[in-house]
Amino acid sequence: MNIPIFLTLLRIGLVPLLVVLLLAGRATTDLWAIVVLMVAAGTDLFDGYLARKRQQTTTLGTLLDPIADKLLTSAAFISLLSLQLVPAWAVVVILGREYAISGLRSLAAAEGFTVAASELGKVKMALQVATITTIVLSVRFPILQPAGLAMLWLVVVIALISGLQYVSSYCAWGDLRGFLGRVKWPMLLRRRPKEDVPTH
Repeated sequence: MNIPIFLTLLRIGLVPLLVVLLLAGRATTDLWAIVVLMVAAGTDLFDGYLARKRQQTTTLGTLLDPIADKLLTSAAFISLLSLQLVPAWAVVVILGREYAISGLRSLAAAEGFTVAASELGKVKMALQVATITTIVLSVRFPILQPAGLAMLWLVVVIALISGLQYVSSYCAWGDLRGFLGRVKWPMLLRRRPKEDVPTH
């Protein structure tokens, strides 16, 4: 256990609290839900930064970080869907992309590759948090509804583009080589050296 992994686990632990606060559907709990979301998103920034600064980057941390992100945003979008604040098709596209990339990561790991987060994927995460916050606030401030809808569309587009980026990277190096051609996206796939094993 180290600080970066603790922050990642904390982000996972905040997911149930976020869901409870969102589904309560009250003005005060909505504000607390935003606070919890921001704290969780903050751990996403600091765990990677500390892991690099303290040289505590591990295979476990690399695998847990995207899982924590997916749990956080997926739980939030499903809660908003339950409250009928977002359309079902958008949630299906967003979650479908997340599950597809998780499966791709598993395939890559089986072949000895670690799929690192792309820059576009990080932008997607930040945009999702901003979109969820805007949609939650739009309940109290209807003037924000058009902005929330526009941001949701942007999340869907970026989710699809970044998903294709991951698929193209895997196809360039994995068993599906040739399916989309030898498209190489830099710094996305790297082969794990034999000595790169979890240290905790």
